[in-house]
Amino acid sequence: MNSVPFPRRALLRACAVSVLAAVAGLPLAVQAEDVLRVSAIPDEAPTELQRKFAPLGAYLEAETGMKVSFVPVTDYAAVVEALATRKIDLAWFGGFTFVQAKIRTNGTAVPLVQRVEDSKFTSKFITASDSIHSLADLKGKTFAFGAPSSTSGHLMPRYFLSLESLNPDKDFKNVAFSGAHDATVAFVQAGKVDAGVLNASVWDKLVEQKKVDTSKVRVFATTPPYFDYNWTVRGDLDPKIQAKITQAFLKLDPANPAHKEIMALQRASKFIPTKAENYKGIEAAAHAAGLLK
Repeated sequence: MNSVPFPRRALLRACAVSVLAAVAGLPLAVQAEDVLRVSAIPDEAPTELQRKFAPLGAYLEAETGMKVSFVPVTDYAAVVEALATRKIDLAWFGGFTFVQAKIRTNGTAVPLVQRVEDSKFTSKFITASDSIHSLADLKGKTFAFGAPSSTSGHLMPRYFLSLESLNPDKDFKNVAFSGAHDATVAFVQAGKVDAGVLNASVWDKLVEQKKVDTSKVRVFATTPPYFDYNWTVRGDLDPKIQAKITQAFLKLDPANPAHKEIMALQRASKFIPTKAENYKGIEAAAHAAGLLK
């Protein structure tokens, strides 16, 4: 029997993988798993998301031994759909988008880690109006949420407003969706709306960077704490890769000079393991708000 030269044998093997991938309807990157495709909900401007991810992506490449590719998306729903259809492997979700992804993937999406800060996250209600000092003062006013699927920019603020017997759709003069947290601040600062709500982390960052005029725009209420953001993988990702990703995040330490910039950009003091059960409260709030059928 004539032996097949190695190069040809390798080529035949590659062709076989291609055929199997095509039959299964899967991209080759899923089969080979040599590229880690990462995305994030667009809760800030695209340029800011890229800036925040760049050093983290380089770190994950070093820790996993895989090429890391950031996949930008246009809206929150696109990230959920990309994970469910295996177009990405790892996603930065808010609590609500994780719940949507869990439902969309029939419970197979796996939340790996969250920042310590995400176990007690809050949202800030802001205004530039002299007539607004409490949530009750929002009656008859114009108001901006972030994106419809945002946990901290819509779902949880809406839920906590309901606990104060306020229904934005009935009690506010007009409700707008800015699309992102930094855009909500811009809406309020420009006088497009009387008030708005955004996550506490982005508010603090904008204040630190002097991108908001705090002599005009102020916080007048803060929500109770709730679970929010996490890093989630598709459930059929190789468990060894899942473990590498998890360990990479858990190793990050702001006291380590090599990790300092990564942690600062992620606004994290530490990453800790998380689990799907942490987001049952978010799912219940979404049902109560009529945002999940």
